[in-house]
Amino acid sequence: MLWASLVLVPVALAAALFGMGDVSVFLLSVLALAPLAWVIGESTEQVGEYTGPAIAGLLNASFGNAPELMVALFAVDSGLFEVVRGSLSGSVISNLLLVLGFSLFVGGRGRIDRRSAYGALGMVALAGLLFAVPALAYGPSASERLTALGVAVAAVLLAIYLVVTAWSVVRERRRHRESGTASQADWSLPRALVTLGLATLTTVAVTEVLINSIESFADASGLSDFFVSAVIVAIAGNAAEHGGAVVIAARGGVQLASEIALQSASQVAVGLIPAVVLLSLLIRPLPVFFSWVEYLGLAIAVAVPALMLLRGRSSRWKGTGMVASYAVVVVVFYVAS
Repeated sequence: MLWASLVLVPVALAAALFGMGDVSVFLLSVLALAPLAWVIGESTEQVGEYTGPAIAGLLNASFGNAPELMVALFAVDSGLFEVVRGSLSGSVISNLLLVLGFSLFVGGRGRIDRRSAYGALGMVALAGLLFAVPALAYGPSASERLTALGVAVAAVLLAIYLVVTAWSVVRERRRHRESGTASQADWSLPRALVTLGLATLTTVAVTEVLINSIESFADASGLSDFFVSAVIVAIAGNAAEHGGAVVIAARGGVQLASEIALQSASQVAVGLIPAVVLLSLLIRPLPVFFSWVEYLGLAIAVAVPALMLLRGRSSRWKGTGMVASYAVVVVVFYVAS
């Protein structure tokens, strides 16, 4: 049924191409992302049989964050800086609370790699602290100095991310090799990687269509640009990745699903946001200034999983607590906007 439902992908793209109503395009795009989520989840699970869950989670995060990078750069080109910042900060928060929470709720009891989890949470916290430096130093009005210091912070964070990621990959490869676990994969590694790449490219196209239709939807609904970018765009841009993590968790892969959510949040905070800041220099320099409500949401998104995963175990009630925390953040965002 899921393979057959992939027909919704060309239908959604055709609907956008031939100018169907924005509401119809939006609904078709959301439906088209569901089977793509399953394909990304399936291929990542197969890759995980060869590499171990930590590297598989990193791969899924990398492929899953590709649509967000494209959306951010398109928005930078249009000068929609608030949308860029809101969607990226909202992506980190939704990964740590919504995706991780749903994964734990669906997967139930299981073990979580505490070392990897707290490493990812620590990276997100570090990014939040360093990006607060430009705002505290110059304030939101000093755009040139704010941008210059933001670029320096972005370069430092990106270098840290690349070094830590390289070290983690080497460590996890060694651990997986020493464990001697036999591969239970149904697909070959090349097939899994090619499928993951093709599904990601298709997701980029569908996500762009979805984002374009969301803007009209937001105008019709009367929601603010900040709320739309921090909540709706952030969730839509991550829809396939979110669904993939939940699918994996439902099959009993709680550890891999948690790695996907945590690695994705870490990658956005320490890798994607700095990359967007640096690439924006080639398009239109992006001032890095997040609002107090975004920092509040980020603090909640780091603190709640840190407390819930203290013992390295997952459960349904912990997942429920994370999803409830995300609902609180969404309400705060709505009131603040």
